Amino acid sequence: MTIQGKRQSIPLTEGPNRAAARSYLRGIGFTKEDLHKPIIGVANTWTEIGPCNFHLRDVAEAVKQGIREAGGTPMEFNTVTISDGITMGTQGMKASLVSREVIADSVELVARGNLFDGIVGIGGCDKNMPAIIMALCRLNIPGIMLYGGSIAPGKLKGPDGTTKDITILNVFEAIGSHAAGTLDDAGLEAVEANACPGAGACGGQFTANTMAMASEILGISPIQLSGVPALSAEKHEASRQAGHILMEAVRANRRPSDIITRTSIENAIASVAASGGSTNAVLHFLAIAREMGIPLNIDDFDRISDKTPFMCDLSPAGKYVASDYQAAGGSRLLAQRMLKAGMIDGSAMTISGRTIAEEANDAIETPGQQVIKTFEAPIKAHGGLVILKGNLSPEGSVMKIAAADRVEHRGPARVFESEDECFLAVQNQQINPGDVLVIRYEGPKGGPGMREMLQVTAAISSNPHLSATVALMTDGRFSGATRGFTVGHVAPEAFVGGPIAAVREGDIIHFDIAGRKLTLEVSEEEIASRLANFKAPEPRFKKGVFAKYAKSVSSAAEGAITI
Repeated sequence: MTIQGKRQSIPLTEGPNRAAARSYLRGIGFTKEDLHKPIIGVANTWTEIGPCNFHLRDVAEAVKQGIREAGGTPMEFNTVTISDGITMGTQGMKASLVSREVIADSVELVARGNLFDGIVGIGGCDKNMPAIIMALCRLNIPGIMLYGGSIAPGKLKGPDGTTKDITILNVFEAIGSHAAGTLDDAGLEAVEANACPGAGACGGQFTANTMAMASEILGISPIQLSGVPALSAEKHEASRQAGHILMEAVRANRRPSDIITRTSIENAIASVAASGGSTNAVLHFLAIAREMGIPLNIDDFDRISDKTPFMCDLSPAGKYVASDYQAAGGSRLLAQRMLKAGMIDGSAMTISGRTIAEEANDAIETPGQQVIKTFEAPIKAHGGLVILKGNLSPEGSVMKIAAADRVEHRGPARVFESEDECFLAVQNQQINPGDVLVIRYEGPKGGPGMREMLQVTAAISSNPHLSATVALMTDGRFSGATRGFTVGHVAPEAFVGGPIAAVREGDIIHFDIAGRKLTLEVSEEEIASRLANFKAPEPRFKKGVFAKYAKSVSSAAEGAITI
């Protein structure tokens, strides 16, 4: 008799003609009874290269325990992952966004090859979480994206004996202070040694925590369980419960297409705007929508953000970190606030089988918490993201205004053909107040891979002469930890002859946030004349994974996808 929920795997494990397949699996410890249960893939992005994913073996063991208790047979497999933070500022950072596609492909490949009845993808970093969701969309079998959890804040003792919380952002900014001569070697060492106290993803509302939180609101991650910090005493139990939730979804045949809809994606985008989340969410939700065949364009982010108040006091725009957000009441509380204000649609289904409104009803707010504000008294009246167009970015560009106080900037262009050139100029104090730093040929094709510019922006932010006076634009990306007057994802990118390729040293560039314009103050005739002579540079990679990616990747305005 077929066990409820066993659908996909029947052709793999059932019947006399499948004896050889069962024999292989029994050889590694699965029993006859195990193989007649629903087979659940557990995709693990574990690696010992960095803290974000280092603890995921423990998370996977707890998930598998829950799956077994609930009547399934888990089969764990691994996939690649790249640490954005470790590779930042190097050629290795080109691999980050590329890895999103490779992870999605590999999870899909293993799941299709093994005919899983359900799948749990465990992620702990910027690109592996959206990659897992992309794979779930393709597979459309019952599945969960489970977040490995945030790192605890680091503790740094000051000269006065007081201790303050720090994150990896403080290290990047300390590098800039050290280069500027305002921080000595001992001070840099103290920040470096204390910022990362153990396993878990970067602590602020950077890309990892943005995508983790938004995935809870999206409904594909178990709300409140997914956000438990990495090394919390509650993590094992939360992960075990996630295994139970997955098995309930398998029995009910509750699939990603029941959860990831236009409505739930708009809910998730609103949560990014309300929390001051990472600009990378624009790339990721465009990609997720494309995987599910849902119409979504870059202008939707601006529309949703414009009507959604910014209300979470989280780093880098604010003072608190992800563990504080979870302790304050977490995503259930944020959902409750947003529902009350009419900012999200409560009818959207979640992986638990309950609507987001039903989940929000169970919110428990910690008395006196200061992290998640009310919509009656938000931090800012509008959300943290804006989309700029204009003659420099006709397809669109993305700016996070949560941590930017200016609403306009006009200044002379300082043109750099790579991130490395710009960082060297900042390090050598060759940038002047008022300048507009233009970093090009770092887009999806030109980079390839859209490197993040945190090393540059952190160096600027730590320089008091520049932090409040310069602007930066790029066809590359920015880390979720970036703060300052920065515009990324400028599209079309320079490598394909986008207008950013026409910018020359000293040209005046105007950023108009209210008007949503990014303008090169040069005549249209002159821009056309410059681009008429444009010739793309030689690709930086002629073979291998980067070359394949560059040949197939789309514009950043479409999510930088490869299908």
